Amino acid sequence: MISEKEREYLVAIVNSIPRELVVISPELRIVAANDFAKDIYGEDMVGKKCYQVYYGIDTPCSKCKIIQLLDGEEKRKDLKNLYMEEEVTLFPLVGTDCDPCMVKLDFDITKIGKLEKKLYLSNTFLHNLILSAVDAVIAADKKGKIFIFNDAASKILGYKREEALNSVDIRDLYPGDGARDVMKKLRSKEYGGPGKLKSYRVNLVAKNGEIIPVELNASIVYENGVEVATIGFFRDLRETLKMEKELEETRMQLYQSSKMAAIGNLAAGVAHQLNNPLSGILLFTELLLEEDLDEHIKEDLIRILENARRCKDIVKELLEFSRRSNNKDYFVNVNKIIDRAIFLLEKHPLFKSIEIIRDYTDNIPEIKGDLQQLNHVFMNIIWNAAQAMEGKGVLSIKTNFLKDKNTIKILFCDTGPGIPEDILPNIFDPFFSTKKQGEGVGLGLSIAYRIVEGHGGKIFAYNKKDGGACFEIDLPVSQ
Repeated sequence: MISEKEREYLVAIVNSIPRELVVISPELRIVAANDFAKDIYGEDMVGKKCYQVYYGIDTPCSKCKIIQLLDGEEKRKDLKNLYMEEEVTLFPLVGTDCDPCMVKLDFDITKIGKLEKKLYLSNTFLHNLILSAVDAVIAADKKGKIFIFNDAASKILGYKREEALNSVDIRDLYPGDGARDVMKKLRSKEYGGPGKLKSYRVNLVAKNGEIIPVELNASIVYENGVEVATIGFFRDLRETLKMEKELEETRMQLYQSSKMAAIGNLAAGVAHQLNNPLSGILLFTELLLEEDLDEHIKEDLIRILENARRCKDIVKELLEFSRRSNNKDYFVNVNKIIDRAIFLLEKHPLFKSIEIIRDYTDNIPEIKGDLQQLNHVFMNIIWNAAQAMEGKGVLSIKTNFLKDKNTIKILFCDTGPGIPEDILPNIFDPFFSTKKQGEGVGLGLSIAYRIVEGHGGKIFAYNKKDGGACFEIDLPVSQ
């Protein structure tokens, strides 16, 4: 039994339902109705026949469902089930002195159930779609509390979903005033219109403190014209930026190669044009020196001879620079070639106070290449390092085999002053030199670049954080 108070509450609930709820007796008389129904059909509807109230007729409807449901014993068994038609639900009211009265509702309960099920399935599908999205999806309310944080966001930022939902503020995911800056742009007209932000690059802060570059597409969520939340779709740009960097490096390599080829052709032409007159100058100067001449005239001739020979050496370097690589098809060991270069140089007075540290990988694979050309490259780099250190310091030479890349990496690092950052991009350019006039023509590294490139490799230069410069050469290992 229910108490009087409970009965009062139940009556209040029935009267507060904003849908028609009516009880009809087997004689088709309305015996009860809620306030909503009375507001429509009048307070006096109770006690009247249902067909009089609903249709204004004096006889029952020809196809009255209540009569059909109450007609016969077999039909009475069906009263346990609901009857729905045209947005109407009928079901028996049992356990009262009006048994078996019918309760009439002006809506289809099962249809509402189906709609609720569809809504649930839609929400579930949307929820799963967001959670399994490739890009990170994060939504937060105006206070910064996160209420959507999908699997991709967890992978990128390192927070577990429950952790982000319960203890992370959206502002914690941006460095500095990043969140405020994003909101400022979201509310402006310049980045996709008010309430939208399209393809905007921004940084996020991962749980471990790592700065993650992302591309953000975001929107403000409005309710009745009022901001209630924001949602953002974040695409991790780390791989994209890495690829962009590699493409830029490749582009620079191609540019450098094309520039070297053009200058090489020019150098070959100039060298051939100079070679003949220089040979004549050298020949006639040597002939004159064989004559019986005054001493001061011989001194002048010797100066002419020395300068002509220097010009001859420059022409030789130009021809070497312009010559295209034609590597011999035999295998060489880079450790042995480096040792040979050191042997040829270490007795020079410039190397008297220079310590050379060798850190070679044992049993390093051989590469297919030209021994003389590679020897020229290594000697040039070692000599330049010694000059940079002004004959005093440490030169470290390391070789390593990168098995995954099938490449041999060679590092020459000195303890000199390093290479000024403003000229670092130009050191492999032909005729570019930081040496004093008369000490070099700036072709050594250009020739080295051409030789390494001809062997299918790459050469780089960079400064160490603790001082000094490093030259790195990567050469492919032949299969």
